[in-house]
Amino acid sequence: MNIGDVLLVPLTVHEDDRGYLFEMAHKSDPFVSGAGVEIRQVYCVGDRIERIVRAFHKHDQLHDWFCIVKGSAKFVLVDDRPDSKTYRKADQVVCSDRAPKLLVVPPGVYHGWMSLEPDTVMISTASHEYNRERPDEYRVPPTAFNDLLGGDPWEIKGK
Repeated sequence: MNIGDVLLVPLTVHEDDRGYLFEMAHKSDPFVSGAGVEIRQVYCVGDRIERIVRAFHKHDQLHDWFCIVKGSAKFVLVDDRPDSKTYRKADQVVCSDRAPKLLVVPPGVYHGWMSLEPDTVMISTASHEYNRERPDEYRVPPTAFNDLLGGDPWEIKGK
């Protein structure tokens, strides 16, 4: 990944004739314990159709861990931490259930995602519980970083 402290952790899939299992995170994993945070909330997000964009937002304190457990999604990230060596750098990554990975997003990094398949499902884990009265969340439109990214990051381009 091109942004400091953003990690893409490959997950080991254990498969047999009954099905499969993969572990997403342990309290002892360095990207959890090393960040000095605990997992406080887990939620599931599903998109009924492809090309649903959920972007952009960042947090001041909250760490996010994302895993696509069904389908696939494109994540776009922009470092908005002025003290970071990767300030204003951007990154994009595709995650899917075919090669499960955990995307680790620290505070101060804008992030968003777009489903690439119908019925895409993401499990998200957070270091803080959501506070409806005072959310640790700063939102900007999905087009906010088009200039920085050299165009619309949500457009699927042929290669």
